[in-house]
Amino acid sequence: MAYDLGNIAHRRVILGLSGGVDSAVAAILLKEAGATVEALHMTNWEDDDGYCTSAEDLQDARNVCEQLGIPLHHVNFAKQYRDRVFEYFLDEYRAGRTPNPDVLCNREIKFGVFRDYAKRLGGELLATGHYARTADVDGRTTLLKGVDPGKDQSYFLHAVSEDALAETVFPLGELRKDEVREIAHQRGLAVQDKKDSTGICFIGERPFREFLSTYLPAKPGPIRAIGGRELGAHTGLMYYTLGQRQGLGIGGRADAGDQPWYVVDKDLDSNTLVVDQGDSSHLYSDGLTASDVTWIGHEPGGLSDGIALNAKVRYRQSDQECRVTARDDGSVDVSFDVRQRAVAPGQYVVFTLSSTTEIGVSAARSSIR
Repeated sequence: MAYDLGNIAHRRVILGLSGGVDSAVAAILLKEAGATVEALHMTNWEDDDGYCTSAEDLQDARNVCEQLGIPLHHVNFAKQYRDRVFEYFLDEYRAGRTPNPDVLCNREIKFGVFRDYAKRLGGELLATGHYARTADVDGRTTLLKGVDPGKDQSYFLHAVSEDALAETVFPLGELRKDEVREIAHQRGLAVQDKKDSTGICFIGERPFREFLSTYLPAKPGPIRAIGGRELGAHTGLMYYTLGQRQGLGIGGRADAGDQPWYVVDKDLDSNTLVVDQGDSSHLYSDGLTASDVTWIGHEPGGLSDGIALNAKVRYRQSDQECRVTARDDGSVDVSFDVRQRAVAPGQYVVFTLSSTTEIGVSAARSSIR
């Protein structure tokens, strides 16, 4: 089966090869499209504590390249990752926000220093195993969603520059995950049944509280209900996010009903975790204000008066109808048609024109209305 990757025959493509099944299948599709493919594997986290799988991933990448007959390069970006991504991650938690390091990792590492290194290797194009697509719209590169709604990763790519996207090929954008697995089995890839990685970008799956406490000292404080009644103690505001239910340790109280408790606010000044029971109105917001707005492709017209767009404030969320209005300071106000649950400051809101097109991005430091 052939897949249309555009005019890439005989072009030198540097593929980010993680050692997983997605990037391995991307290598197959690039080769079958006639590209001259070389692989580049990154190591971005070096702590040898049993949770980071960088050594295993590198060996899997070597096995894939040997099987497919393509050269493999290996580069260490651990310092750049700590400086450009991990320090931001820690700063956001210090400020009581909920960061998404995968977004910054894509912009700064995979499509930043990685892209620069690929060019030094002579690469004309960059390729990754992301489930996303690009298109030329009136001479500008636009980011599109991947066709598999369950795997679409455009949310995590929204901060990547238009220039970088214009030089990138996403071989898996038109495929569903089950099709990717099928190709891997058909070609007998050594990683055909390797499970998808989860957890923090490059850091892997590990006990989050234990990990975070090694970098940020925890500061315990009170848990209070709406109205001020003290219910218990938290172990540090950085460990909690809006809408969280698990791990509060205040259930089964004789002086409260049976409904579960949820985090509805974090008061940094008093170091207080604020909670409420059930589907509280305090969990919902009418909108948000987002700063550091960027647009991929053409900026939509009419922002000064407000325009209707779709948006989502977390990766797995479906598109929500909203109105976006520009402010004089360069930020935007976002008003949702339907009130949104647990919009966490520090997360990203991503705008779309339609169900298939990503058109804009606003950055992390959002405040809830």
